[in-house]
Amino acid sequence: MKIRDETPSDFPVIESLLRLAFGGPYEAALVRRLRSDALVAVALVAEDEEEIVGHIVLSWLPTTIDGRPVWAVALAPMAVRPERQRGGIGTALVRHALQTAALAGADAAIVLGHPTYYPRFGFSAALAAKIASPFPGSSFMALELKPGALSGSTGSVLYPDAFGIEDAIPR
Repeated sequence: MKIRDETPSDFPVIESLLRLAFGGPYEAALVRRLRSDALVAVALVAEDEEEIVGHIVLSWLPTTIDGRPVWAVALAPMAVRPERQRGGIGTALVRHALQTAALAGADAAIVLGHPTYYPRFGFSAALAAKIASPFPGSSFMALELKPGALSGSTGSVLYPDAFGIEDAIPR
């Protein structure tokens, strides 16, 4: 398996993969909007024998802690072809994407995801608990890519319009 940056020629296959993996159009439309709004920080595909079997996007996510800006990325979406799931493709994509984001200057990563999957990468609901977001609970998790990036007492994230989320963060 090979992990590489997505290219425009991959877009139709990626869209099909996202629709198949998630069972609907939201994630494919989200990726189109993130690209259109120039919010993509990292976008990778996993290829096996020249077939795209996985995809991940990390996009810039306005985040503050104690009033200071934090260069954070949102991990969303990540998808693997259903018949190829549970074979390490998703794990490889997440690890590679987080390393790439750190090299691109990201200080932290935020995910709304399965609370038993993402902690293996260091994501923590406890770390995210101080960050106001539209997503309370154990599925909203954070990870410091730079030590101390999320230190402080209170913070917030503001999901860009591309996510289609109403602004639920108090000001």
